[in-house]
Amino acid sequence: MPVQKWSAEVTKKSNALTLENKVFTKTPVEIAKSLKRSAMRSQRLKGTPFQSAMSMLNFYQNRAGKNLSPARKKKIQKAKDELRKLFGRAKAH
Repeated sequence: MPVQKWSAEVTKKSNALTLENKVFTKTPVEIAKSLKRSAMRSQRLKGTPFQSAMSMLNFYQNRAGKNLSPARKKKIQKAKDELRKLFGRAKAH
């Protein structure tokens, strides 16, 4: 039986969000939309839906740490940008 990291369990069984299957393997836009859907449906949030969705992205990025390839890091960063747009929090340039 393979050893499963506690962070994998958290992303599967988060107390704040029920995540869609394999959400972090999708495109940045799909990741952001999925996290927004999950956050908007959740009745267990401690903060706003935006905060919960962004927290889950940050958690995934931080837990993967140095195991994330540069391409995956870029993908997660783009997903954060997309999430900000979806919640109307995009930075003005």
